[in-house]
Amino acid sequence: MAKSPEQEHPVQAFGWAARDTSGHLAPFKFSRRATGEKDVTFKVLYCGICHSDLHSIRNEWGDAMYPQVPGHEIVGVVEEVGSKVTNFKVGDRVGVGCLVGSCGSCDSCSSDFENYCPKFIPTYNSIYHDGTMNYGGYSDIMVADEHFVVGIPDNLPLDAVAPLLCAGTTVYSPLKYYGLDKPGLHIGVVGLGGLGHIAVKFAKAMGLKVTVIDICPEKEQYAMERLGADAFMLSQDNEQMQSAMSTMDGIIDTVPVVHPLLPLIRLVKSHGKLLMVGIPDKPLQLPAFPLLSGRKLIGGSLMGGLKETQEMLNFAAKHNITSDIEVIPMDYVNTALERLERADVRFRFVIDIGNSLKSTA
Repeated sequence: MAKSPEQEHPVQAFGWAARDTSGHLAPFKFSRRATGEKDVTFKVLYCGICHSDLHSIRNEWGDAMYPQVPGHEIVGVVEEVGSKVTNFKVGDRVGVGCLVGSCGSCDSCSSDFENYCPKFIPTYNSIYHDGTMNYGGYSDIMVADEHFVVGIPDNLPLDAVAPLLCAGTTVYSPLKYYGLDKPGLHIGVVGLGGLGHIAVKFAKAMGLKVTVIDICPEKEQYAMERLGADAFMLSQDNEQMQSAMSTMDGIIDTVPVVHPLLPLIRLVKSHGKLLMVGIPDKPLQLPAFPLLSGRKLIGGSLMGGLKETQEMLNFAAKHNITSDIEVIPMDYVNTALERLERADVRFRFVIDIGNSLKSTA
């Protein structure tokens, strides 16, 4: 007979879980494994809410397992380390992002891009090496192999750094990999949301010229005055989009819903790059001719590997980059998800796990 979530492992844990495709979250008792020789166990203090959490708990990608505890922007303080852990000690500030396992031997793993391992294991809604369910960061405690744990620099506040473990590495990685991190280049950032606003901050710190492209005119002042963008364009303003044709070296497209690609392809120069990091729940239409006529590239990027994620955090610490957040208590999470669906947040919800989860147990 299969064991219940509370009985699978020896360490009792508590969080909030979705039980079905409604995506409604409610208190949930389960268990974590004991600290293994290479494991780091930490008390979760904050966890960011990612748009992919919403897709996952509602089974919009068709792979949901229930009960499901979401959350892959997890930060806290180490409580215990295994006997063979070398990089962390009790009391360290640490985080876990989008993955907690991989095969460790493929080309991707060998080149520090575990995120592209064919057998990589997501932080939640997945099965671990031991055959048990993985539960995410909307919970009080986390256990992970030290290879998949990153250190949080001391000058970064834990609440505002949490979203960098997904949103931050998701936009930092393509800027670096595709060579769009060179000072003086001109990039566009499509969608000024949870990913987009961090992309602007990283790009400006790299010395780039940044144009924000969005459907909401209300975001222009924030983009220009608070984030330091060089220009702002409305994606539905044909005149503005036409005037900017062939002016950008690259574009980071963060939009997580279906939208036209042709206007964006036209914005990049010949040999330019349109990089997709948002994950729409339906396929996009891809026009071929404007790619051929300018030898333009459409590429994708799925967060960063562990080495790159740590590099991103160190870069953020050097330039004092954090996410713009709204901190919420655990029992507000369902309302927050409804607001996230309406894009009613600037720019990232973060759950105060340490101060609010225990009050709901």
